[in-house]
Amino acid sequence: MHDFKYIKSELYAEDVPVKKIVEAVGSPVYIYSHNTFLRHFNAYNDAFNGQPHTICFALKANSNPAVLRLLAKNGCGADVVSGGELYLARKAGVPVKKIVYAGVGKTEDEIVQALKARILMFNIESSDEMIAINEIAGKLKTKAPIALRVNPDIDPKTHPYISTGLKESKFGIPIENAIEHYKLARKLPNLEILGIHKHIGSQITTIQPFIDALKKIILLAQTLKTHGIDIKHLDIGGGLGIPYHNEHPPHPKELSNAVLPMLESGNFNLILEPGRSIAGNAGIFVTKVLYQKQHPEKEFVIVDGGMNDLLRPSLYNAYHGVLPIRKNNRKKVLSDIVGPICESGDFLATNRELNRLSNGELIAVMSSGAYGFTMSSNYNSRPRVAEVMVKGRNFYIVREREQYKDLIKGSKIPDFLK
Repeated sequence: MHDFKYIKSELYAEDVPVKKIVEAVGSPVYIYSHNTFLRHFNAYNDAFNGQPHTICFALKANSNPAVLRLLAKNGCGADVVSGGELYLARKAGVPVKKIVYAGVGKTEDEIVQALKARILMFNIESSDEMIAINEIAGKLKTKAPIALRVNPDIDPKTHPYISTGLKESKFGIPIENAIEHYKLARKLPNLEILGIHKHIGSQITTIQPFIDALKKIILLAQTLKTHGIDIKHLDIGGGLGIPYHNEHPPHPKELSNAVLPMLESGNFNLILEPGRSIAGNAGIFVTKVLYQKQHPEKEFVIVDGGMNDLLRPSLYNAYHGVLPIRKNNRKKVLSDIVGPICESGDFLATNRELNRLSNGELIAVMSSGAYGFTMSSNYNSRPRVAEVMVKGRNFYIVREREQYKDLIKGSKIPDFLK
């Protein structure tokens, strides 16, 4: 987080005081560091230098067009899970041969869109989806490039909601059924088998789950070769964690040091799908203290940002660090940072020992660059907040704050109510 740092007790984003940004743009607001995004992408790209590879940023983490353009200009691909994400990736200039398409519920329109775009490959989740893509490709008189998403039944030791590689997960094909699914794919005339895909979860803080899963995937690739099915791409997904609190996740170089020796026996292009580990610590969410309520056991600090703006704490009980925009030496108080939403689950932080805050002060909710704005909503009819990118001494509004009129955009009153 060294692009978000204190200088003389004032929090800066790169070389710009956060307070200056809020004075210009308002509160709440997401603030992103151009330098951090670029540094984190390069950490992956450099770590796998020497091995044919494609870094496909997971748009689910942060799909702001300026962020995507920054990554695309520097050679990054895209991992998309919807037609909207594919549209955004292409608008940002991501080369179509660096786009992989995952997700368990691709619609016919989305499949057509991706086939016409000629993306690198679909990561297929089920035999039903495989058959559907074959039929749609046949109608378009083309071949669909595919990998099968295989579920290796590996526990990533992360939150159950973001664990995707166990048998009970809705994602992927059980690895013990993979061979028969590949044989089915080979029989379908409008499919071209290119790869194997696995993704075991998110916010993984140790290397071992990656190693355990990759061992199974490589063995599968070797077995497929004996059946005459040659695998070109190994898509090992994403999931590398970030330090939100006391975690010490591995650096991409540690991942490459563990993974690359395992690939020496095969001639594969390696695909990685990092999202959180590129975007998470590249952004903060800034919100203003409105009121404070005393409670016998703690204080409630009521801010103008809520669960509709940053859902992770309410959804996962996720931890985000909280820092005042200006340091103070006031007495520490046990506090809950809560928002204005009419839900008991509307909080950004609970049971925190924080220096007492005062009304009107600004606080930064750290590590909010991933799964922040992308998960936001208009719940309680609240306009979504602005997004800002900082580059050195300058800052740029990369998404304007919604207005009340945006809440009724697209809605219509039927004639019988006029």
